[in-house]
Amino acid sequence: MNRRDSIRSLFLGSMAGGLALESCVTEPKQALEQKIWDYQYGRTPQEKAYDEKLLNQQFFTTSELDKIRRLGNLILPPNEAGSIEEAGVPEFIEFMAKDFPSIQTQMRGGLMWLDSHTYKTFGKNFIDCSEDEQHQVLDLIAFPDPEAKEQKQEVRFFSLVRNLVMTGYFTSEAGIKELGYQGNQPNVWDGVPEEVLKDHGMSYDESWMPKFVDQSKRNDMAAWDEEGNLIS
Repeated sequence: MNRRDSIRSLFLGSMAGGLALESCVTEPKQALEQKIWDYQYGRTPQEKAYDEKLLNQQFFTTSELDKIRRLGNLILPPNEAGSIEEAGVPEFIEFMAKDFPSIQTQMRGGLMWLDSHTYKTFGKNFIDCSEDEQHQVLDLIAFPDPEAKEQKQEVRFFSLVRNLVMTGYFTSEAGIKELGYQGNQPNVWDGVPEEVLKDHGMSYDESWMPKFVDQSKRNDMAAWDEEGNLIS
């Protein structure tokens, strides 16, 4: 499947009832302070306090984060534009799990299902499986049944992870660069198109034409003499 084309289907859905399971962050104080600083731009004091509270907590275990990281690389393999690690996708998913506790049970249950299924099928945990074996597992849960009234839990789990990975990556600097998004750019207006002017029986004064078509003068300001005649 063409995983990068899935950007068109970005949507944080499949929310399930959850249970908050948190512990204290054990990373170095300097790293935590930098992480908190990264979340400060454009935040109100209340939002900053809330973000700092979440960043001081840890939801996923190291083993669960390793599986999330592996899933992310299977969904969006690294390319010349960047990788999910460079885009901070695992950290984004960790933050989202704390910001939206309703997804916690679904995420944790899905990660447990991966190990349960691969252990029964291949005799080892998901993270220890070969890439081919991991793809075999994902092929079972990556495609929702269009005729099913309700998708299986593991299918909903993968859909949620895929949407989180897509959202985390394509809203990062690396992802935006890959999309080629330039943001708001000043446009160049060359005046009303000639065919539209003709349709309405109108035309521009020749003295004004350079103001529209000569873009080297696009920043020049028009000037008039005392009698109201255009000078330049």
